[in-house]
Amino acid sequence: MLKAQKIYIEGIVQGVGFRPFIFKLANEFNLKGYIYNDTNGVYIEVEGEEEAVNEFIKEIPKKAPPLSLIEKIVCEPSEVKGYKEFFIEKSKEGEEKFVLISPDVSTCEDCLRELFDPADRRFRYPFINCTNCGPRFTIIIDVPYDRPKTTMSVFKMCDKCEHEYHDPSNRRFHAQPNACPVCGPQIKLLDKNLDEVNCDDVIKETSKILRDGFIVAIKGLGGYHLACDALNNEVVAELRKRKLRIEKPFAIMIPSVEWLDKICEYDESEIKLLTSIQRPIVLMKKKKNCPIAYEVAPRNSYLGVMLPYTPLHHLLLKEVNIPLVMTSGNLTEEPIAYKDDDAFERLRNIADFFLVHNREIHIRCDDSVAAVISGKPTMIRRSRGYVPYPIRIPFEAKEHVLAVGGHLKNTFCFLKRRYAFLSHHIGDLENWATLKSLIEGVEHFKKLFDLNPKILAYDMHPEYLSTKYALELDIPIKVPVQHHHAHVVSCMAENNLSEPVIGVAFDGTGFGIDGKIWGGEFLIAELSKFERFAHFEYVPLPGGEVSIKEPWRMAVSYLYHTFGHDFVNIEIPFVKNLFEERENKLKILLQIIDKKINSPFTSAVGRLFDAISALCQVRLNVNYEAQAAMEFQMLADENEDGYYWFEINDGSKPLVVNFKPCVEQIVEDLANGVPIPKISGKFHNTIANTICEVSRRARVETGLNKVVLSGGVFQNSLLVEKTVLKLTKLGFEVYTHSKVPPNDGGLSLGQAVVALFSVV
Repeated sequence: MLKAQKIYIEGIVQGVGFRPFIFKLANEFNLKGYIYNDTNGVYIEVEGEEEAVNEFIKEIPKKAPPLSLIEKIVCEPSEVKGYKEFFIEKSKEGEEKFVLISPDVSTCEDCLRELFDPADRRFRYPFINCTNCGPRFTIIIDVPYDRPKTTMSVFKMCDKCEHEYHDPSNRRFHAQPNACPVCGPQIKLLDKNLDEVNCDDVIKETSKILRDGFIVAIKGLGGYHLACDALNNEVVAELRKRKLRIEKPFAIMIPSVEWLDKICEYDESEIKLLTSIQRPIVLMKKKKNCPIAYEVAPRNSYLGVMLPYTPLHHLLLKEVNIPLVMTSGNLTEEPIAYKDDDAFERLRNIADFFLVHNREIHIRCDDSVAAVISGKPTMIRRSRGYVPYPIRIPFEAKEHVLAVGGHLKNTFCFLKRRYAFLSHHIGDLENWATLKSLIEGVEHFKKLFDLNPKILAYDMHPEYLSTKYALELDIPIKVPVQHHHAHVVSCMAENNLSEPVIGVAFDGTGFGIDGKIWGGEFLIAELSKFERFAHFEYVPLPGGEVSIKEPWRMAVSYLYHTFGHDFVNIEIPFVKNLFEERENKLKILLQIIDKKINSPFTSAVGRLFDAISALCQVRLNVNYEAQAAMEFQMLADENEDGYYWFEINDGSKPLVVNFKPCVEQIVEDLANGVPIPKISGKFHNTIANTICEVSRRARVETGLNKVVLSGGVFQNSLLVEKTVLKLTKLGFEVYTHSKVPPNDGGLSLGQAVVALFSVV
């Protein structure tokens, strides 16, 4: 008996070899009909023997291509029309453009074999790809995803490539970036004057230049990298000087996994993350005698390591056969350069040479950064390899929502249907160039996913550039969202939680509803609202934002808060050095605290970490965000089981966590010469104990048993591991981040969800 079916499939089903897969599967079952892409996904009409049609439908989700992700299959009966074959129709545009797009993914094993096979026509071709790998997001101009709507449209396929493209049995069937040395993009090497370097082999010449100690700007998948020999301390120091990046760690790219044995300690979960198709930068602990140049990650016990993920990287790293620094092509605080003219202008004073190609990048996209924390992969920066793949949310957004994120580590987020489209990393909104990148990214997503937001979410801080941008947009409903509520809800959303939770939001700064600077918050949180159950005690932030860059100021603030003016008589190295090196500054600092001049109050745990780090003489000034806290964590004795005291002032609501006893005991330990690793270990235990005690009280009062941990402080792997272990022993269900960053890179997801539920 013949049967006919219409089949609608939504998900990541374009640009991943889905049509050729269906073509082959239909022919296996001797079925007739057709398939085409439209702006919602793929549409199939199929007919044949009833049993064969039924089996065909069952096999689709089981055998789908590795890069595809089926979100929805809808089948409807149809009339038998007597098709003679199964064929692929040209893509069609519908009224609503909504299709999930695959991220850019690393070169697959099949393409790698061809890349290094002298007998293959794509031998050593830097742009080899197929339906299972290669560029996607960074080359797409519009949907549906077909070659004319990508930056590959300017390259006309040669006869051989055209044949592959139309051959259903070929791995490159309908691979939109398909190309070869005859018809595709090409590379060339330029000197800093932009004159082409005359050489027989660009890859070999670039490799020699890198080994000779020069800095090369390399055009990659989502922008330019700055590369140099990661074993050469002198050239890495020079790169720091030119890039104006004083101490913030550089990422490195290693030729192969085997290099890890020389440079890092690692476990299976880190290898799995490192070698995944997304190929993020993975934070891994340095080995004691690590040969990587000190200047790559000064005063840091971790390295950011990644593997080659484009054919160009594979060719270059195989040739050079040493780890390379591979850092974003920009000056500090600027967005990554991705347009050629802009890169030449901005990077000419940094790079000695440019390794470029003529495939246009349509949208910039930085490398992703991840770490294994408490046994599971955790995003630190979610970008290349993951974006624009959406996050499935546990409810349906009836209206489109746009959230524009915070000030630092900015991302934006759209909600549509049951999806959250969290953007690529935009960066710190410190200048017009980064704000422009945010604006361009928002417009690109609106086009790709047919978004027309009616609800707009933004941070409550009136001076954030993202807030000012939001208030200028012509969107009818605008919702200010408290920073720490957004943090907690972002973690709730990615963990499919919609019921009230105990939310712990620890970071360095966030505008509070009382006008003070929050950052040590315990919330009874719902998706639409929150109650502030407890917070760390307020202390002055002397000099305002300058205290973030000069942690010694926070140490003085906590000492003064704890001991009053008598702290000047404490005999510890920190106080002694204050009078030797900063006596005049100290007098001014105490005056502005006393007179409450430019000294807003803060409850931020990030600032508390800064204070204790400075008090222990670990870091008095910082050159990048959270440097003091990171270096203090890295010194910690992880096996230390001691702790310090704290008090909870529970006379009124919200409860206040008083850390004066802790500061007193740390000062006593310092006076008695207790080693810093022991103090750091005890301090981390104390923060974990604080979370447990306040959560216990919240459970008694509310009956809630789910604890959500969010905010930049929870990038601290030691704190997360200790906290999760202690909370679990107390019977709590604990939720942490994995899909989105705990830092402000995940903030926009929470903002969007809060705004949606605030107006429905």
